Amino acid sequence: MKITTVDTFTLQIPTTKPIALDLPEHRLVVTRVRTDMGLDGLGYALVFGGAGSEAVEAYARRLATLLVGEDPTQVGRLWDKMYRADRGIRKVGVAGYALSALDIGLWDIAGKAAGLPLAKLWGAVTDRVAAYGSGGWGSYSLDDLIGEAERYTAMGCHYYKMKIHHTDPLENRRRVEAVKKAVGDGVRLMVDVNQKLDVDGAIRQARMLEDLDLVWYEEPTLADDPAGCAQIAKAIRIPVATGENNYTRFEFRELIERGAARYLMPDVCRANGFTETLRIGALAAAHQVALSPHVVHELSVHVAAALPNSFLVEFIDWTPGDLFDGLPKCEGGGFRIPDRPGHGIGLAPDAEKKYRRT
Repeated sequence: MKITTVDTFTLQIPTTKPIALDLPEHRLVVTRVRTDMGLDGLGYALVFGGAGSEAVEAYARRLATLLVGEDPTQVGRLWDKMYRADRGIRKVGVAGYALSALDIGLWDIAGKAAGLPLAKLWGAVTDRVAAYGSGGWGSYSLDDLIGEAERYTAMGCHYYKMKIHHTDPLENRRRVEAVKKAVGDGVRLMVDVNQKLDVDGAIRQARMLEDLDLVWYEEPTLADDPAGCAQIAKAIRIPVATGENNYTRFEFRELIERGAARYLMPDVCRANGFTETLRIGALAAAHQVALSPHVVHELSVHVAAALPNSFLVEFIDWTPGDLFDGLPKCEGGGFRIPDRPGHGIGLAPDAEKKYRRT
């Protein structure tokens, strides 16, 4: 089996309120890998808010030229070929997104060729993964926050994550307290700083929240500063989570060695695809650090189901019903691993026509 072509394009998908208050749209940079045996693989990178998607698509086109004529089931070799290409361009940021989209498409073909869902191909440890509801952006009103948290709770989620973006640390505490009261004792909360604080500010904010039994305190400072993240982790009593803006196992190795986080959060659409995310997960397991993959739950469930140190997948309920075919449904606070071979996700029949960015 040989790769004949790789189609690359971008889908521009508007969001609805309340998410649209912060992020009016998302974009998917899509790579469709075609073969001479009629098996196609769908890959994509979710670009939150859309910024930079043009650059991701452009570099995905460049990397795709390295795949034509190759055997798509030799995913590891092709990953290495892409990763080591263009040595002046590290596979982080835009390049990491681009490689991720192609790697995901290759694994989709490998799973289809084997007739197995990816989680089973990789040696699944479970057929169901628990999820946490995620959202709570800074522009939400208190009613928006509580309403969203209650919607996730109604789906059976026992965890909800909200942002703490207000410049007043006391106001952030008030918002967390209000959500905690609304959802009750059966739901635990996480908070997300999204890199908005320096080390001292992050420590000060965390100490105002330490009595609220939070699961974790996420991305407390810049992702470029693992030393600062480690300093925070050692100074506070809430476990730290980070990693959505880290891209390689080498970056995650430094986070682990510094003791910077108890939960690592690689994103398969950023961290160089399934191939590197699985390596990151195995590295974390060797140090008894938990893995909680970032967003794209429809892909992340396979990683989480294949690793014994997985904790939760992130569930952001933003996807329009006419975008994907095979999107798993949150039931009882979690997701069943799809039975379909590969990652099990396809574009809905008219999705490309409706959402393709021209």
